[in-house]
Amino acid sequence: MMIIKGKKFFAKGKRGFIYTGYLGRKKIVVKEKNPSSFALGRIKNEAKFLKLLNKYKIGPKLIKSSDKSIVYEFVKGEFILDFIEKNNKDKIMKILKEVLNQCFILDRLKINKLEMHHPVKHIIIDKKPVLIDFERCYYTKSPKNVTQ
Repeated sequence: MMIIKGKKFFAKGKRGFIYTGYLGRKKIVVKEKNPSSFALGRIKNEAKFLKLLNKYKIGPKLIKSSDKSIVYEFVKGEFILDFIEKNNKDKIMKILKEVLNQCFILDRLKINKLEMHHPVKHIIIDKKPVLIDFERCYYTKSPKNVTQ
């Protein structure tokens, strides 16, 4: 059994509530289904895709999941727009290339990550870009992550 200490509310989304806490000394995120959301299976879907994509160093590191919640490592850093406003062209280009590379990997895996059309809330920059929020991912013959 996992004991999460200091669990507190962090953010609310359309389909989930986000909490932070600690697992030992590691800061983590707990994402739980928003009871008012009619979306079915989104937490389970996100866990499935995170488990796969972590093998390609994409997304926050998955720790544990169930049908009702998902636990992954907290990604400290700043949203990509804030990063762009504070950094020089070379650093920005390096990060954008890394984001496009991750999107290309998603495309090669035939996975569509719908949130890439609005990346400002779905890319956090620590030392490298980390894509977040995989609950709406799905397999498709023609993914459009790079072209979103």
